Amino acid sequence: MRIIPTLIAICLSLCTIVVSAQGISATKLDYEGAAKYSREHNGVAVVVAKGDAIVFENYTGGRDLPWILASGTKSFVGVMCAAAIDDKIVSGFDEKVSDTITEWRPDPRRSKITIRQLLSLTSGIDAGDLLSVPSYADSVSSTSNYDPGTHFEYGPVPFQVFGELMTRKLKARNETVSSYLKQRIIEPLGIKVSVWRTKDGQPLLPQGIAITAKEWIKFGLFLKDRGKWKGKQLIPARLLEELTVGSKVNPAYGLTFWLNADGIGPSGDKRRSLSGDIGRKLAAASDVYMAAGAGNQRLYVIPSEDIVIARFGAFGEYDDREFPLRLFGR
Repeated sequence: MRIIPTLIAICLSLCTIVVSAQGISATKLDYEGAAKYSREHNGVAVVVAKGDAIVFENYTGGRDLPWILASGTKSFVGVMCAAAIDDKIVSGFDEKVSDTITEWRPDPRRSKITIRQLLSLTSGIDAGDLLSVPSYADSVSSTSNYDPGTHFEYGPVPFQVFGELMTRKLKARNETVSSYLKQRIIEPLGIKVSVWRTKDGQPLLPQGIAITAKEWIKFGLFLKDRGKWKGKQLIPARLLEELTVGSKVNPAYGLTFWLNADGIGPSGDKRRSLSGDIGRKLAAASDVYMAAGAGNQRLYVIPSEDIVIARFGAFGEYDDREFPLRLFGR
């Protein structure tokens, strides 16, 4: 992948998610301490929900200020895929992309790529530049550099390819990616989207949505509750669970979500789960996962503790280890 040496690319380097799976419930949560740490590192908003209710809010830029999620947008793509499987638009995560993107069939590598490999960023195709995103139609011309399932490469192109796949599948239903996202995810959850940037009239899937922290929390609560919203199962839990399973190539990344495991970061750097002295105090929870974007936008989902946290930032030296340590009483 061609990494553009800009501040945005640098800030995409994620630290490991760290939260304790044991003993947290008995500890009083230090919301103010976590918010103070966030503010000191260019934080704009922190919103915490426990159970079904928001229990803490802190803002420096205004309660109703929408914020660009950047790559946090990618997580909506994984959920859209799960919904499409539930609706039998897609046969499953292991359906071959070339069943729909038929021009890939003659290519010995691209013909074998599955949707799972596409969204786990292990398809082997050139993932593209972080700041140069092709249209859905143009993305399918991306060349294959590795055999599918053998190499992790972070970038926007695979998500735009999935956009083209969905565009072709939805055409028979007289729907678009935009209308399907609204009908299946955005409107059922009551999410108010301030902006979703587009390319050639289609929503940018790797990045581009702007919403408030409280709107992002809704999405997190839906994930925490395994596809349930206000008592109704919107998407089967078994399909959403697939999104939080890492690949053999990179256990730290599922299907559009970052996981708490040893693996590879977005810049190809090694990432390790919590260890050492801090690890003995605050053991890493296997069920913690997050959506993350440039500028340190974060949506932490912690099902074992019934907690969701949305955090907005304006870059800075934010640490994904330090924030939860402050929250859970370091």
